[in-house]
Parts: sequence; structure tokens; C-alpha cells
Amino acid sequence: MKKGIIGKKIGMTQIFDEVGNVIPVTVIEAGPCVVAQKKTAEKDGYDAVQLGFIDAKEKQMTKPQKGHFEKGGVAAKKHLKEFRLDDCSALNVGDTVAADTFVVGDKVDVTGTTKGRGYTGAIKRWNLHLLGKTHGIGPIHRQSGSMGVIDPARIFKNKKMAGQYGNEQVTVLNLEVVKIDAEKNLIAVKGAIPGAKNGIVFIRDSVKA
Repeated sequence: MKKGIIGKKIGMTQIFDEVGNVIPVTVIEAGPCVVAQKKTAEKDGYDAVQLGFIDAKEKQMTKPQKGHFEKGGVAAKKHLKEFRLDDCSALNVGDTVAADTFVVGDKVDVTGTTKGRGYTGAIKRWNLHLLGKTHGIGPIHRQSGSMGVIDPARIFKNKKMAGQYGNEQVTVLNLEVVKIDAEKNLIAVKGAIPGAKNGIVFIRDSVKA
């Protein structure tokens, strides 16, 4: 990994390229992030930097969290994320990482948390076919069909059934950076990313580009 940053999803819009084609983009407020901790191979076994994003109020922090930021001499942040960069020597505790660390045309991977939908039926969760409502079957509302067979007269593990849907971490690969506003710390990436508006996302250079 060469570069990474923490951001906040602002929402989706569209922009036009030089020839007038419409490009759907997601706008992300990327940074500014502060380096809260630096890890080295000699001390920790690997090289990485820990970035902090969005200032936190004192009442929002626990004593261990306060001590962590006081040790580094940086302002307390709400969100922390560790990035294992190929070269961490250029960054030190207290340095700032902004949106201009990326450039237009970069391929990035964006990780976010999808919208939570609670306990959901199998029809919505897995897009199963509805059970028929004629020939004496109904009335059953949005019921899936057979879950198993007579022999072995049980349902196998991992069967797609009702349960918790959403609220899970998802990464979208190979999104293109279309536009950057360094003054406002905004990055526009082509396509959609996981999560609701104002959700926290992690951006890094693509692993498959």
C-alpha cells in the first residue's frame, strides 16, 4: 500500500468530462487526517501509520484514549485507522495527510459499512423467489419455497434464510478518482461506495490496479 486516508461520504452526484459524457460520482470528504501513531519494524514488527479523523470532544473520550493522544501530542480524534504503507519514513507523528495525497486518475479501493436493515426475511435478504399464492398454498406473505428435502429430513448449514441484513464492512475495488478539490478536501470517485451519507470510509490505492 502506497497511500491511504480516512474520509466521510458526502453523497452522489454527476459530473461531465471533456466530451460531455455524464460520469456518476460519489463525493468523499477525505481528511485532513493527523498521524496519531507511527509503528516501526524494530519496535512493533511491521511498518504502519495510524491516522485520526474528525476532532473529538473531551467527554467523548475514555481515559485510555485520552492517554493515547496525549502520548503522541496530537489532538483527540473520533476515528482511527491504521495503514501499512510501503514507505512510512516520510510521515511522523503530528503530520497531516490531506486529499491531495491522491491525484486524478488514481485507482482506489474504498471500504465502508453498508446500511443496516435489521432482521430481514429471505426474500429481501437473498432475493429468493416468492412461494406461489395459488392452488391452496396461500395466504402466505413473502414466504420462500422449500428449505430442504425429505432425506435427510433436515436443513443443511449455510442455507440462505432470514436474519441480519446489512451493517457489514464492504470494500469496492478499482474505483477511479475523477476529481479532487484540495481546498475543501473533497475527492470524487467514479461509481457508488458502501454506506449511508456521512458514513466513515477508508480509501487506499488499489491492490489490483
